[in-house]
Amino acid sequence: MAPDVDSIVDRILGMHTIAVVGLSKDSSKPSNDVASYLMKRGYRIVPINPTVDEVLGQKAYPSLLSLPDSLKREIEVVDIFRRAEDVAPIVAEAIKLHAGFEHPKAVWMQLGIINESSAQEAGNAGLLVVMDRCMKIEHSRRR
Repeated sequence: MAPDVDSIVDRILGMHTIAVVGLSKDSSKPSNDVASYLMKRGYRIVPINPTVDEVLGQKAYPSLLSLPDSLKREIEVVDIFRRAEDVAPIVAEAIKLHAGFEHPKAVWMQLGIINESSAQEAGNAGLLVVMDRCMKIEHSRRR
């Protein structure tokens, strides 16, 4: 029997290095709010955004595959703030990293983001998957 979503969420929230894909510099955007919240609670945030050099005082990278190898080995969660139709290539990069570095361990699609085929591919590759939930909301409910 597959684990229920809440137990998967709990496992992922126990991981502490998170690549936030689509992290905006704009503090009014949900990605910035969630990342800022998580940083204040001890999570390490790695911004993934090709249009900025830095977000929340952290160096930004254009893609998961552009991360230095040392950082590729540390990313535990890929938190996606992109439209559902933009998820497939991000998940493909996460799967490629997982195959090469055994990291990340999980893919999280934020509230409102559902891509069943990408979720299935990630799960088949051995990644934990959460869709249509917010890390900030889930963390605040549990902590």
